[in-house]
This record gives sequence, structure tokens and C-alpha cells, in this order.
Amino acid sequence: MIVSEGFLSLRIYNTLARQLQVFTPIEPGHVRLYVCGLTVYDYCHIGHARANVAFDVVQRWLKISGYLVTYVRNITDIDDKIIRRALENGESIRALTNRMIDAMHQDFDALNIERPTVEPRATEHVPAMLSMIQTLTQKGLAYRASGALSGDVNLSIRHFPQYGQLSGKSLDDLRAGERVAVTEGKQDPLDPVLWKSAKPEEPDEAKWPSVFGPGRPGWHIECSAMACELLGNTLDIHGGGADLQFPHHETEIAQSEGATGQTFVNTWMHNGFINVDNEKMSKSLGNFFTIRDVLQRFDAETIRFFVVRAHYRSPLNYSDVHLKDARQALRRLYTALDSGPVLDANVAEIDWATPFAARFKAAMDEDFATPEAVAVMFDLASEVNKASDVNTATRLRTELKALGACLGLLQSSPRAYLQAQVGAGESGSGLTPDEIQTQIELRAQAKKDKNFAEADRIRQSLLTQGIALKDSPSGTTWQAQP
Repeated sequence: MIVSEGFLSLRIYNTLARQLQVFTPIEPGHVRLYVCGLTVYDYCHIGHARANVAFDVVQRWLKISGYLVTYVRNITDIDDKIIRRALENGESIRALTNRMIDAMHQDFDALNIERPTVEPRATEHVPAMLSMIQTLTQKGLAYRASGALSGDVNLSIRHFPQYGQLSGKSLDDLRAGERVAVTEGKQDPLDPVLWKSAKPEEPDEAKWPSVFGPGRPGWHIECSAMACELLGNTLDIHGGGADLQFPHHETEIAQSEGATGQTFVNTWMHNGFINVDNEKMSKSLGNFFTIRDVLQRFDAETIRFFVVRAHYRSPLNYSDVHLKDARQALRRLYTALDSGPVLDANVAEIDWATPFAARFKAAMDEDFATPEAVAVMFDLASEVNKASDVNTATRLRTELKALGACLGLLQSSPRAYLQAQVGAGESGSGLTPDEIQTQIELRAQAKKDKNFAEADRIRQSLLTQGIALKDSPSGTTWQAQP
């Protein structure tokens, strides 16, 4: 843990201020962090991996820096898409969302994404949403729709002159643009729906009683109500993808500040978009990949490393070529860890005064600059490989593993990781560890018999099958080559 006097060294890029700012929490030593979670109607895709790994690193570093972190990441378990998918599948909404939440946890656990402090479901907080909607209505900041949609309640954007400040959007341009679709019953075409009146064809489990009539909450009000209920009226940090800046986060600000009269968020953080082969990921383009798709071809730590070595605010281009490169780079770090006696399974305390640790900390304290932090780890690995003294090498390897833990990396057994078969559809020898060990023993016997041609043949044969041998004074080891 970093000592508390280091708190003021952390700077974060605040999307609202459009600049780096020294981070100072409302309550000294305690960070209230809210991150927009998933709408659970389908399996998680690679974009979800990008966002959730990014904020997992954020909350890890905050804790390493000595903060108590209350981390809330919500689950949207009632939504038009959820209702439609449940009806298509012939299952209840609850059955669908429970199944998808279980799948999400499996995928996130595989990627070593730590569970948040609280993971609220929207359906568990409808009373808080209705309370906020009623407050907005009583203040004249929300209104009942007219005409056929009279059971709806809308937020009145015209009462929020700062609406658009987070994303830099001009309301006049938006009103004139193609983004404005449904206007029936609204005073302004951009007014978000706070409460959706129930439709006859919708299942009963999608309807809640209210003073406005039966219905369900709109998407935007969910996060405002859950964040304020669980973390208070003002949050230290609110995070999410760049695609959520407008209209979701803009609307959250208007709703929350309109209801409470207080600043909603002090620091806004947004992770960059993910593209696939330089194009926006889209099912219609056929370049849509779930986390489960990618795990069929690449191990989970490679996926995490691929995300971590890019800065969270930068665009991230997904492709098999980039994943293969990430896998090779990660293996270089594990090779350095495997170059000596087995390290203690427990993560060592880090001496932040050492040159490598100090550089790592400086990088992470400057808006969680993971590319620079990862570069420090590679420099450290190079020193491990050059070290001639066993004790020095062990100290450096221990430090490398401990720094890796700050990013959720390098905690597997190096030997096991390097010997693991690569993903289906890549190379892979098809040999079992016992069969490989038999070949190593045959090669050792050939060398003992001075049959060096046979020893070389065995080495080359294994190499063509994706198995590389490494000789050392303590014996011969092997690792799978992708």
C-alpha cells in the first residue's frame, strides 16, 4: 500500500473539465466510484471487456494508493431489449437476466475483473427511481406526456441550460438533426422518458405500480437513482464508455442535480471506443465478438493484457494480429519470471522508492497511464534477464510479479502459463505433458550417449510441433510456442 501522503500525486482526466486535475475525494481517504454496468439481455462482448478491465484497473490502483473504495457497478435488468428477448425466447424476464448475469460473472472472473463492492439490479431500486421522478415533477422539471402517451413522464430539457456540457453537444444542432426520433407527447423532442407507461402486451413482471399509473423506469433514471441512493448525492468518480456521454450521462447530470440541487459528480471518466480491424464493432458488419468467442482462441490473461497495455482513454483496435502480439509480449514477461527458483505465491510488498516501482507509480498517478507502467515492467524483465547474481534476479522477479499484480497480471505460475496449450484454432502440439517429458528424457539420453544428431532431431521435432526446449544447469524445461 502507498502511504497516504501520496494521495495528492494522483491526477485524473476529468471529461467535464476537459483537463487533468489533481484528484481529491469528498471524504479524505474514501472514494465513491460509480460505473455504468451492463444491460443483461445477451452475452458480454469485447467492448464490455475493454470498459470493465479499464475500471477494474482504476479501482485496483485507488486501493493500492491507500484509499477505501466503495465501487458500485449497476446491472440494468429491465429494458425494451430485455423484454423483447425474453418474449422471443419464451422465458421469463427474470430467467433471462439471471442467466445473462451468471454468464457475465463467468466472463469477468475469467478476465480477473474483481467484483464491485455493490452490484445493484435496477429492478431492486424502482422505489428510489419513482421518488426521484416525483421530486422532479413537483419541482416542475418533469411533466406527464400528452395524448396517447399520457402515462409517460418526461424530463424537461429546456429547464437545464447546461445540458450538453459534458459531451459538448449543441442542443439546437441536435434538435435539428436526425438523432431526434420520437416526439409524440413531448414538449421538446430531446426530452428523455423517466417513466414508461405499461403496454398491454408486456408481461406483468415488466410493470410496477406508481402514482403515474403502471409502468417501468426509463433507462437514464436508473443510474441517477441507484448512484444517489447507494453513494450519496455527490460522487467522487463516475465512469463509463465514451458512447455514454450523450445522452445517458448528460441526462444523469440533469436528473440528479435537478432532484438534489447538488453537484452530481466531481470527476467524470470515460474509456475510449473499441474498433475491430479499424471499423466500429457491429453485428450488421459481421465483426461482433463476444468475450466467449475470443476466449476460444486466446487465453484470458492475453485479452486482459491487450486491454491494459493501451491507455483507457485511447481508441483500441481489436484484431487477431494484435491479440497474437499481446500474447507474445505477455509470454516475454512470464519467461523472465520463470528464469529462476519458484517465487512465493503471495504478492510481495512493493518498495515504492526503488527506481522501477517509482517509475511505475508515477505513470499510474498520471491518469492511470498503463502503457508507461507496462513499459516499466518490460524494462524490469530485461534487467532480470541480464542479472548474473541469483539473489538480485530473484529480487527483480519478485518486484516484477508484484507490479504485475497492480494491473491484475502475472499471477499465474510462470511454468504453467508458458506450458499451457494455446487457444483452439491456433497452433498447439496436441502432445500431452507426459509425452513431452518422455521426449525430453530421450533427448537427454541421446546427449549422454553423445548422439548429438538424435538430440538435435528431437529438439527440432518438438519445435515444429510448437514446443520449445530450454536447457539450464538445473535441467531442461519446455514451453508451448504459439
